[in-house]
Amino acid sequence: MRKISLRHLRCFAAVADTGSFTLAAARLYQTQSSLTATIQQFEEEVGLKLFDRTTRRVVMTEDAARFKLVADKVLQDFDTAIGDLKAISLSHRGHARIAAVPSMIEHVLTPALASFRRAYPGITISVSDGGADKVERAVLTGEVDFGISSRLNNFADLTYLPILGDPFGVLFPNDHPLAKIKRSIRWSDLSGFEYIALATDTGIGAYLDSHPALGLHQDASLHDRASSTTSLFAMLNLGGKISVLPELSVLGSPLKKFTFRELSEPSVTREVCLITRQLRSFSPNTQRLVDALMETVAVNYHWKSTPADCDHVATAAPADKLPRATSAPGYQ
Repeated sequence: MRKISLRHLRCFAAVADTGSFTLAAARLYQTQSSLTATIQQFEEEVGLKLFDRTTRRVVMTEDAARFKLVADKVLQDFDTAIGDLKAISLSHRGHARIAAVPSMIEHVLTPALASFRRAYPGITISVSDGGADKVERAVLTGEVDFGISSRLNNFADLTYLPILGDPFGVLFPNDHPLAKIKRSIRWSDLSGFEYIALATDTGIGAYLDSHPALGLHQDASLHDRASSTTSLFAMLNLGGKISVLPELSVLGSPLKKFTFRELSEPSVTREVCLITRQLRSFSPNTQRLVDALMETVAVNYHWKSTPADCDHVATAAPADKLPRATSAPGYQ
């Protein structure tokens, strides 16, 4: 038994539109005998007569007229979908979805998006922000194409590619006693000061909680907690307390009104990752956006690797060679 194909639908629609086998055959660039045979096959397969033939015109039967609306929609949807695929492959149109922690949006993602938009103005982009947990889960569920965040849950189905190192420092009101220290501020200098921690569903809060040797959490139950840098800003405004954050969490945010000093002994760096789903290929649009992101990191943070090194995702520097936030122009 023959199967009905798009060829049968196109032949049916052409005859219905023109009312003539001769005109329909010319439109489809085939012989009239081939077109007639295709329509006969279609009629035999569905068990219905589709056209009444007169000496002057070919007219659809009542059943065929009802079916014509369906056939037109199937053909239009198929042709549109194929056209969209071709346009996407050339990045003439399409959509890319990204999730990122807020600290990565202004200094990393925004310049990358600007570069990408200049090259591919027809691509629309969705950007959602949130803590590391939200970013990872958005990638895991397919809600976004990729994420930019530190590693929190370390999901087995995700790939974490380190792209940037962001140094931790202490944040405090300008009149705080720490402001009087002229040398590099050490982690041990923070002992005894009231501390506001970030929640553990953020990559920053989880990292600091998991490293008690840094000396921040001897009395963890006594510490204030903030769920985001927005709430942290409100709490620091009350005065007298400090917090610890990576540098890019401070730059460009309201938190920059406070004093930020990088911490030493030891120097600790947040590892920022490009997060993707394992065994999932990027669309051409997404790959080009990732290339723009990697180029932004390479140029602004003096990374020696370039997007040309990308293998349909990206290639990162070794962990101890990650570009640092403080190496970008204007970040000194």
